[in-house]
Amino acid sequence: MPGQIARRSLLLAGLAAPLAACGVTRREEGGPERLRMMIPNKPGGGYDETGRQAVKVLQDAGLTARFEVFNVTGASGTVAMAQLINNAEATDLMMTMGLGVVGAVRTNKSDATVGRATPIAQLIEDAEAIYVPADSPFATIDDLVTAWTKDPGAVSVGGGSSPGGPDHLFPMQLAAALDIPARQVSYTPYDGGGDMLPALLGGKVDIAASGATEFDQEVKEGQLRVLAVSGAKAVEGLDAPTLKQSDIDLEFTNWRGIIGPPGMPADRQAEFIELLTKMHDEPAWGEVLGLFQWTDRFVTGDDFGTFLQEQDTRVETTLKELGLV
Repeated sequence: MPGQIARRSLLLAGLAAPLAACGVTRREEGGPERLRMMIPNKPGGGYDETGRQAVKVLQDAGLTARFEVFNVTGASGTVAMAQLINNAEATDLMMTMGLGVVGAVRTNKSDATVGRATPIAQLIEDAEAIYVPADSPFATIDDLVTAWTKDPGAVSVGGGSSPGGPDHLFPMQLAAALDIPARQVSYTPYDGGGDMLPALLGGKVDIAASGATEFDQEVKEGQLRVLAVSGAKAVEGLDAPTLKQSDIDLEFTNWRGIIGPPGMPADRQAEFIELLTKMHDEPAWGEVLGLFQWTDRFVTGDDFGTFLQEQDTRVETTLKELGLV
């Protein structure tokens, strides 16, 4: 409980920061006069948490004087992505994004793909988890695998993502790893974890895919159980194996990073990378990672660009197999 209170306090501080952060940046070493961070979802979402906490660390450390943070909603991030791509001459603009935006752009058949943006830095990653109600007949991930492979349509899956989002892609790729045709997966999308939770507890779906720490309180209270997590390592505080520890050849993570408009000059890209590198090295960022239970995955520039292309290809391939693109 103390950790949750600290996390909530830190989030509220991050949400309050923009009220005093809409001015001009004057840095001794030069650079853009104003820095802006676009968030492709509503306040309080994962991209919002990540972007605002990064900006708060930057400002508290004195690395930048002022930073405007603003939200652009619509089509699961596609509207914001299109706005970024259409602002090719904006050298003061960055955008927080992640796997969900990659998928949304593809399912919405937009040409504002991540390959057109300027890669700046990947910041964090989150494992996904398979949740079941406390009274589920699936006591272990092996129980689920046995039932699911025997009759794929008999196991209903819920997720807090529209098609192409992480909660959708994860069970689809898990099914593929189990040789279950993705088109046979019975998946019901919900508008975020808040809408999905009562459906799972009420028996409308048998299992659910979501972030490994999203329902930590419900797990602690005994309402939910976690059968397995999708990352390379077990998640602290969860009594659940990884998929690979369960002999399932899949490692899947949701991730978040920061990109810029297309055609950003190399020196400006380098400047933003340096700024975020300094942010990443601040002890306060380490505290943020701990409180939100995010895994540090700091990758910059061309290496991040290669990762983005790989993710885009992987998402497109999965969605084509499902007939969604």
